[in-house]
Amino acid sequence: MARTIFFLKQFLLRNTSTGQTVTKNTFWLFFGQILSRLFRATIVIYAARKLGADSWGAFSHALGIATFLTIVTDIGINGLITRQTSKNPALRDEYISTGFFIKIFLISVALIALIILFPHVTNIPEAKTLIPILIFVFAFDTIRDLGNALIRSLEKMELEALITVFTNLIIAVLGFVLLAYSNTSMSLALAYAIGSLLGMIIAIFSLRRHIKNIFIHFKPSLIKPILQTAWPFGLLGIMGIVTLNTDIIMIGWLRSPSEVGYYSAAQKLIQLLYVFPTLIGISIFPAVSRLLATIPAIAKKILEYALSFVFVFSVVFVVIGFVAAPEIISLFFGSSYFAAVLPFQILIFTLLSVYPSSILSQAIFAYGYEKRFLPVVLWTIFGNAFFNILLIPKFGIEGAAFATIAVQIITSSYLWYTIYKVTGLSIKSSFLSLFDFFARYKKSKSVGGF
Repeated sequence: MARTIFFLKQFLLRNTSTGQTVTKNTFWLFFGQILSRLFRATIVIYAARKLGADSWGAFSHALGIATFLTIVTDIGINGLITRQTSKNPALRDEYISTGFFIKIFLISVALIALIILFPHVTNIPEAKTLIPILIFVFAFDTIRDLGNALIRSLEKMELEALITVFTNLIIAVLGFVLLAYSNTSMSLALAYAIGSLLGMIIAIFSLRRHIKNIFIHFKPSLIKPILQTAWPFGLLGIMGIVTLNTDIIMIGWLRSPSEVGYYSAAQKLIQLLYVFPTLIGISIFPAVSRLLATIPAIAKKILEYALSFVFVFSVVFVVIGFVAAPEIISLFFGSSYFAAVLPFQILIFTLLSVYPSSILSQAIFAYGYEKRFLPVVLWTIFGNAFFNILLIPKFGIEGAAFATIAVQIITSSYLWYTIYKVTGLSIKSSFLSLFDFFARYKKSKSVGGF
């Protein structure tokens, strides 16, 4: 027993080799995100059932707008810190300190913009009362995410998992308690805000040894280089925010709150499935960034394995999700949300493009070609809005789902083209690497058995 405990401690809490570190980080990211997403999913499902489609739709609409207004705070500093400090740990304190003060300034700008704009960005009265509360959720999360960037540069994802699970557990518990006391969307908004605040506090406390001199290491001369280098990283964050929230916002503008609720129910389940490839990409990013400077062939092989792996899973999830959609929606949200079935069946096909795109995005950043994201972001913003305006008035929430698919297909095609031009990595080479992996595994088992 003692040897087993020692082995688990060494494997799950220490960084001993590249392969072990990637495996350890992947485990902790999956453990933390899956458990925290389950906590968040329970309160989302409970709230959607308890509030009904109208109030749940108003909350989702307000949450989407609040997220959209925080684009200004997501300019890529976190990704830059992870990459730069992984390559050069000596600069960690200066990057963290300077990045922190830039974030504080940007959060202040976002809050001022909210005060000016929020009365005019929605025509749903209930949503207007929620936006000022929900904007603080993203202010607190912004600081916590900066801490996660530091954790990832240290390749200590076990700490990130602990903080993430704690935050979402608090949100879920408070959500149940406050909704039981007062069955309103405001209760849910307060649960989100208090949970995010406590998550930020525990992140700061956990990293106190690394950030104790955060006010000393601020380096004004780094502001310009950080902003010049970080904005391409921010493009990925902007693309994610636009992709996940434009539909909800525009349905709220063009249709009814209940339709927002139905679409949000379908979208929340799809977003749970998006977590899988995102975590794979995040877990391999530090190792790939480091290996590109020393053994680029191994870095490319890791990317090929990851791409083939996530694509196989996307096909499995699409088949199961499409066939079992009525049962899935009924199980989680009840028969009153049956209108969410068709949007769910349409959106499930986005997995075929989103899964590989999550790995491709990390690969492009690792290779240092992040500026090539600009066309993708512009297409995502304007393409999504264009198709929504074209399809939502006539086809409702099903039109929004088809708009998302159209945008994702073109985005994924561009990312595949870009990574092929940069590295020679293609769909064919990724699948060949998968067959090679299984062939090697089968051969090793045969030799071992013999």
